[in-house]
Amino acid sequence: MTALLLALATENAELREQLASAQNMLIETAIDAGNMHALVEAMRTERDAWREEAAQLRTRNLRTG
Repeated sequence: MTALLLALATENAELREQLASAQNMLIETAIDAGNMHALVEAMRTERDAWREEAAQLRTRNLRTG
């Protein structure tokens, strides 16, 4: 009986360690995903600004051309 309880306690401790490790990996992944999302949004904003500037230049060139 004692050996069974010891084995269960050991397995429980190992599973808790694995769970903690998995939780840490998920947190790191969520942080990375958040950073990537912010980068993508910044790139989209920059792209939109370039498109707007290009449209303004085309309009200006049509008026002067």
